Amino acid sequence: MLERYVVMKKIAVLTSGGDSPGMNAAVRAVVRTAIYNNIEVYGVYQGYQGLLDDAIHKLELGSVGDTIQRGGTFLFSARCPQFKEEDVRKKAIENLRKRGIEGLVVIGGDGSYRGAQRISEECKEIQTIGIPGTIDNDINGTDFTIGFDTALNTIIESVDKIRDTASSHARTFIVEVMGRDCGDLALWAGLSVGAETIVLPEVNTDIKDVAEKIEQGIKRGKKHSIVMVAEGCMSGQECADELTKYINIDTRVSVLGHIQRGGSPSGADRVLASRLGGYAVELLKQGETAKGVGIRNNQLTSTPFDEIFAENDRKFNSQMYFQGLALSLLKYIYFLELISPFMFTPISLE
Repeated sequence: MLERYVVMKKIAVLTSGGDSPGMNAAVRAVVRTAIYNNIEVYGVYQGYQGLLDDAIHKLELGSVGDTIQRGGTFLFSARCPQFKEEDVRKKAIENLRKRGIEGLVVIGGDGSYRGAQRISEECKEIQTIGIPGTIDNDINGTDFTIGFDTALNTIIESVDKIRDTASSHARTFIVEVMGRDCGDLALWAGLSVGAETIVLPEVNTDIKDVAEKIEQGIKRGKKHSIVMVAEGCMSGQECADELTKYINIDTRVSVLGHIQRGGSPSGADRVLASRLGGYAVELLKQGETAKGVGIRNNQLTSTPFDEIFAENDRKFNSQMYFQGLALSLLKYIYFLELISPFMFTPISLE
């Protein structure tokens, strides 16, 4: 089956919302793929705010040189709540129209996608494609978002260092990580660092049970513990306060904060961003619009914005969660096996 291609001469690209490592690599892929296909590319600086302020400038091959390894976004990013207003969007659309821009690639999260969808609805001659750029990994239609892997590695590196001081002082550290209402960062990081407990928005966790697990660890000689908490369910301090209601332990709270957004993107994020950026341009050439690109089972995919927004609850990897739970419980089970001869009387089944 022959693919349908449209003759596209000019496109624009912007980054919006919270920045994530790999956004520059995605912009680079969009620019270079477009130029390779004889399409002019314009960079919109400061996200949707830049569309309103007409901060739109032509990009060349050299504009994206030496950017693939850089964190953040050289196009800058900004929140623009007023973009929700139709009258405001008309100004942005006019700034695109007067340059003859026919396609817009938006790199960002859920809110960024919604802005792109509105443009495609209100101006049929401008196609829009979204690229998932957020460390939270909370976008439907893709297994992974750009920046998630780098943020995960940042958390692992930080917690490995925290564990050193935790063991030196026999303390329990509560580590709060980002992710909004998605617990993927906490789940993947918790499993990677061997956290005793992972507290997620997707799972109801009884802090009393967490305290009991820590106490049993202390009884078997464990000197420290790591509790990984996703910001979407409670703060690290709230978790610490709840724990001390049930157990007398020396706790410290470490909120990793915006360090998770920074740093040079990992190899995985550079490759993902490059693949998704190039694919976004290919979709525009095929006449596609109002879709978000993604990767599923290592295959590039595209999903209509309507479907992305309709899936209110992103699929939670419960298998990984229970695997991590089992690994942490093995320590507790081992302790029970040691003391069981003194606690339980064997029951005859005869």
